Amino acid sequence: MRNRTEYDVLLFDLGGVLIDFAGFDELTRLLPGAPDRSGIRSRWIQSESVQLFERGDITQDTFARRLIEEFKLKLSPEEFIREFVSWARGPYPGAVSLLRSIRNDFQFACLSNSNQLHTPLHRASIHPHIDTCYFSDEIGMVKPDSEIFDYVVHDLAVPPQRIAFFDDTSVNVKAASNAGLSAFLVDGIEELEIQLQRLGLIEQ
Repeated sequence: MRNRTEYDVLLFDLGGVLIDFAGFDELTRLLPGAPDRSGIRSRWIQSESVQLFERGDITQDTFARRLIEEFKLKLSPEEFIREFVSWARGPYPGAVSLLRSIRNDFQFACLSNSNQLHTPLHRASIHPHIDTCYFSDEIGMVKPDSEIFDYVVHDLAVPPQRIAFFDDTSVNVKAASNAGLSAFLVDGIEELEIQLQRLGLIEQ
């Protein structure tokens, strides 16, 4: 078990870690041929349209039109936007109580690839429990680019090795590790709780 004082900051991804993001399941439902979830996830992460929207470089209307064309969705832009907004379903059951169970001598922060439609929802649902929030659309950078981790480390003014980062995407975890953070791959609230226990940050 690790020393509880090994870290100063616990840095959480949101979708897939603390917040239920239903996008990959919903796209699997919407797409013809029922591709598997892992394939959809990979396409989403690599999509230029997604990255541009999450950097805040294109409008929601442009994003909707590009995604519909890219994924061959049988939706109007207005229908897609309604669907897209609904994919952010708020904190997983137990997420808030899990944060409260962690010792209060850590700073909590979040680092999320987000967008103008989801960021307000995420902030409203999680901000009361997080000290500092970094949303990609607000800072103009996205994971896994190294610059976003450098930005967060500089802004937090904490040595990177004293930041424990939790994310559900392996390329993000690798990039964070390369930036010097103590990075851990967790998919969902149950895996996050297990990892926090392994690190000695909550009681088993």
